[in-house]
Amino acid sequence: MPKRVYRDLSKTELANPEDGRRALGGGLYIYVSNGGKARSWVWRGVVRGRRREIGIGPVDKVSLSAARATALEWGRVAFAGGDPREERDRDKRALTTFAEAARQVHAEQVEGRATPAHARSWIASLEQHAFAVIGALPVASITQGDILRVLGPIWVDKPPTARLVRQRLAQVFDWATVAGLREGVNPCAGIERGLASVKHKTAHRRALAWGDVPDFFADLRAVDKIAARALQFQILTAVRPAEAAGATWEEIDLDARLWRIPAERMKARREHVVPLSAEALAVLDGVRRLSGKFPFPSPNNPARPTHPTSLQRVVKGLRADADAHGFRSAFRDWAEERGGVRGEVAEMVLAHVVGSQTVRAYRRADVLEERREALARWGRFVVPVAADVVAIR
Repeated sequence: MPKRVYRDLSKTELANPEDGRRALGGGLYIYVSNGGKARSWVWRGVVRGRRREIGIGPVDKVSLSAARATALEWGRVAFAGGDPREERDRDKRALTTFAEAARQVHAEQVEGRATPAHARSWIASLEQHAFAVIGALPVASITQGDILRVLGPIWVDKPPTARLVRQRLAQVFDWATVAGLREGVNPCAGIERGLASVKHKTAHRRALAWGDVPDFFADLRAVDKIAARALQFQILTAVRPAEAAGATWEEIDLDARLWRIPAERMKARREHVVPLSAEALAVLDGVRRLSGKFPFPSPNNPARPTHPTSLQRVVKGLRADADAHGFRSAFRDWAEERGGVRGEVAEMVLAHVVGSQTVRAYRRADVLEERREALARWGRFVVPVAADVVAIR
């Protein structure tokens, strides 16, 4: 290798660097821009017959001595016919831990694309069940044996959680492979063959029989809580608890009697338009005096909506053998057995995907008026004519 000539930055250059590029010897350069605010180390050299520039790092994070050592090593790699960039990426793979990779996936693929609650549960499940076992391990070196150590303790005792954790682990390793942080087969592939055989049962939501809903609703009217009003609204609109609890006045058009739930708050990530029955409008009228963004604000912080779990606590307080989400099932059964609602319309009220992709592509109407009539009938069934909706005090 040719003899290297090095020079150091003077105190003046360090204190008041001028924009531009300056050679410090041994292939090391300092790049300064933005009036000295942006400074970085760069290695320049010939790699396999072509001149290349490869960034080493910012000056405030990489010392001059460390930058010199890196430039010297990369110069040796290039002189021997190798590629310093490959060396750098190999080092990066060796240093990136599973926890770092998981948080990167969470930031890039989950936050902003899923509901806030799902985004929180996504990373929380890995923090609770995976980080203690493999969080500090390089993502490049994790094997199926490591995955067995993560899933084994929960595979039999907590099957639904174990399945979710496995899916999220696989997502992290897929991302790591594409990002060049690991090679080979995803360690989650076929992992079930190494775990105990478990018959996973579908857990159905506990729901009242549709005939019992009017009596429950009558009892619900006597509960003087904002969560009870939110639960009334949820039952009458047949939406999910989180969708009702998080409603905003901005989403609701009282004149058109429509509630437009934006895609980011829906499970299917598609806007859902809910026709509002007279009974649902009466619930909203009962909370109109509560100023602010939300019809159903949190009692502890009016700047935030009431939490969906508050609706479930109301159900539990009334000693009903049901959960809040189960009222959607009650509506579906009523629609089929008593309401005279077409199955397709009932499914669309519930914001379920109806028909094949081709059918959905050619559907020209969202049968809004049929859905409006279905919810109007449901409202008249749930709230008898003689019943009034109680305003929150």
